Amino acid sequence: MNHDCQDLIRLFGDCFAADFNTRLIGGAPEPVYLPADADEPMHRIIFTRDYYRSALHEIAHWCVAGAARREQVDFGYWYAPDGRSADQQSAFEQVEVKPQALEWLFCAATGHSFRVSLDNLSGESTDPTPFKTRVVEQVHAYLSGGIPERPARFIDALLMHYRPQAALQISDFSLDAL
Repeated sequence: MNHDCQDLIRLFGDCFAADFNTRLIGGAPEPVYLPADADEPMHRIIFTRDYYRSALHEIAHWCVAGAARREQVDFGYWYAPDGRSADQQSAFEQVEVKPQALEWLFCAATGHSFRVSLDNLSGESTDPTPFKTRVVEQVHAYLSGGIPERPARFIDALLMHYRPQAALQISDFSLDAL
């Protein structure tokens, strides 16, 4: 299956440009979210280069962010780069559970592989199992309790484009799958 970022850009625009004044843009050396300003009338989700998973991950962060956060650069989140201490990694993981759960759902909707990202290759070593478990639990919570409107809309568009006969099943999301 062809996983082209241009498809994600088009699908995202179809889903959200009009209602949320937001567009998806690739090609950046680092991902960033930029709210509309005097020079640019639309909010921008900017993903790394042409990396498909970067686009899905940044969309997931946008889907988690509320209206007030969508008015702030990078949604106002704290971020420490690779090389985090165990305490910094724990803080990172707390804010990454929901985005990574949505990213996994997006990947499943497109038929693209997923693995959690600890994003701390040169930092203190930590056990990834508790984080992975929380991501699985969040996916199950979304599938059993209802996916919020924005990510549900995007998942529907992804399924329609990539896997029109498929449905996301809770049984497909387990710790073993990671």
